[in-house]
Amino acid sequence: MPSLPIPAHKRAPRVLLAMLTPVLLAAQTATPDLRQILDRLDRLEKQNQSLGEEVRQLRQELADARGQPEPKPAPPLEERVAVSESRVEELAQSKVEAAQRFPIRVTGMALFNGFLNSKGSGGQQYPTFAWLGRQASGGGSFYQTTLGLEYSGPQTFLGGNIHGSVYMDFAGGSGSPLDLGFRLRTGEIEIDWANRSIMAGLESPIFAPREPASLAQVEFAPLSGAGNLWLWIPQVRFEQKIRFTDRSGIRAQVGVVQTSEIQRYQQSATAPAPARPGMEGRFEFYHHLYSDSDDSRRIEIAPGFHTSVTHIGGASVPSNLFSLDWFANPVSKLEFSGAFFTGQNAGPVGGIEGYSIPQTGAAIPVRSQGGWGQLTVLATSRLSFHIFSGLEHDRAADLQPYSIGRNWMYGANFFYRLAPNVLLGAEVSQVRTSYVDSRLRLNNHYDLALAYLF
Repeated sequence: MPSLPIPAHKRAPRVLLAMLTPVLLAAQTATPDLRQILDRLDRLEKQNQSLGEEVRQLRQELADARGQPEPKPAPPLEERVAVSESRVEELAQSKVEAAQRFPIRVTGMALFNGFLNSKGSGGQQYPTFAWLGRQASGGGSFYQTTLGLEYSGPQTFLGGNIHGSVYMDFAGGSGSPLDLGFRLRTGEIEIDWANRSIMAGLESPIFAPREPASLAQVEFAPLSGAGNLWLWIPQVRFEQKIRFTDRSGIRAQVGVVQTSEIQRYQQSATAPAPARPGMEGRFEFYHHLYSDSDDSRRIEIAPGFHTSVTHIGGASVPSNLFSLDWFANPVSKLEFSGAFFTGQNAGPVGGIEGYSIPQTGAAIPVRSQGGWGQLTVLATSRLSFHIFSGLEHDRAADLQPYSIGRNWMYGANFFYRLAPNVLLGAEVSQVRTSYVDSRLRLNNHYDLALAYLF
């Protein structure tokens, strides 16, 4: 029996089913593979999350080891712009500017000292020599705090740059908490050219510019009266630089100074003329071990001279001194510095006994020798140690009874940087003073200092 034709409306579903059958079979076959791919992607995502967490932990551990916080993602641009504008407004409100609109930088050191002295202190915070009495002393002070202004201006004639500084402290009074007198320490106005400069101001003697490092003795220069001719005096100085090579040369300085004839150690009923002119010079030979711009490794040695005349009681007492100072750090962790002097009448620049007046006769100069040295050990970037010693020896034949004939001080200190601008210091020293026709006197000094640099 012949088959009957299938109607068109019934053939369409069957045709469609026939066409989709291979696709459905393929989908059933591929479903397990697709599930495996999805599972693998899920595992990879979990592994990436785990690795990201491990990387974050490693960064945190590395930041902790370096003492730095973990870097945070940068804030949005709008937030950074707002912060910058706020900081600009703060700077505009707090900046220091001279009336002539030249920049001025405020600097200095807030310094607290706790100190203790054995007998022979004379009631001083840091005795520069051992006194004849048996008085001891101790306590705390803040008057060695220093304030400074550093300024610079535009170019002046012939292309020179002008700059300078003024430094002050509170040592003008008695040093007690309720008697702190403001005092000028040093100040200068200097014009610099490429190889020469001119300076006018109040500074250390030209021929003795170096001093040891100390947080205990700031009112006066460390080792004053014990080999360090430090006295700040008015002066006008000219400097010329001469280069031999890229790493070596000479700095020649000559100038006119005004001496201080009011000598702190002198015992005389006759007062000298209060101030006298003098002439000084210093010639520093330097050599940088690596490059001229690298000051960390260098050797410097400088001879110098001082000459002036003290007028007292109708007599003229000459002051003629020769000096030699040095600095060397051929090893990066060690520094050695110091100075030496010899001559007569060192009082006008900070010596102990400048002149002597016999019972019969005119004033005569006291011949003396002295010097100091300091060894610095730079243990770490935060910690440094300093060992120092200084001596001034005056000729006994030129002195009157009970004058100081020999003054020797030695000691050590260390500085530890608690923060980039906070220093902790401790110092111990002994001064041994010999008087003419009297026995040796001793004084031990102990000091703990905390300084905030700004």
